[in-house]
Amino acid sequence: MCGRYVLQLDGEGLLHSYVATKQDRAGEWEPVYSVAPRTKAPVVREFVDDDGEVQRSLELARWGLHPAWAKAQGPRPINARLETVATNGMFRGSFSSGRAVVPMTGYYEWVEADDGGKDPFFIHHPDGQLLHAAGLTAACKAEDGEGWDVTFTIVTREARDAGGEVHDRMPVFLTEDAVGDWLVPGKLEPEQKEPLLAQLDQVSTAMAAELVTVPVDRQVNNVRTLDRTDPSLIAPLDAD
Repeated sequence: MCGRYVLQLDGEGLLHSYVATKQDRAGEWEPVYSVAPRTKAPVVREFVDDDGEVQRSLELARWGLHPAWAKAQGPRPINARLETVATNGMFRGSFSSGRAVVPMTGYYEWVEADDGGKDPFFIHHPDGQLLHAAGLTAACKAEDGEGWDVTFTIVTREARDAGGEVHDRMPVFLTEDAVGDWLVPGKLEPEQKEPLLAQLDQVSTAMAAELVTVPVDRQVNNVRTLDRTDPSLIAPLDAD
């Protein structure tokens, strides 16, 4: 699974990386070293503008999918399984027409330690490259009636290589070339779904092979006390 992640790039860097032409307050994003569920983070989506041109938007969304039809107090899943994302009732609508990219530079996983605690690990690209996680979004009317609240979930798969060292699930990461295919706006036709899922499986397997896993300090374990802006959260324990 993916229960906490890192996004070191700021809003300006994200706009440049994704060639996004539309933004809300996501353009003001500052690096965060612990993005937790129920908090807001940038997502990238595509849309067709008034001239019929496909554009990209960078916007803040809350982590934990909440479709418009779901009960207010219902579940807000932070992950969606690749294996069932096209058929599960919670996700199939978003898979069909609410696909997004969740930018991150790595994510955390934990393993049980001999002392009864949990040791955190940071999984990332060795060169610090931006990772493009496949995501799903949903929108519902804001509680104040003004505008829309966008929520998201991260698609996960059976872990391979680096991710599999500490956990059996990992995010589905897209290659640069696959980002455009995933983000194509509009509703998927039935015959488009299986090829897209097959592509996700293939490219995410390739991306997984490039990642590395490093142990980090347990300070990251406590969401309430950590400093989200502190880069030492991802410093390897064996660093000089």
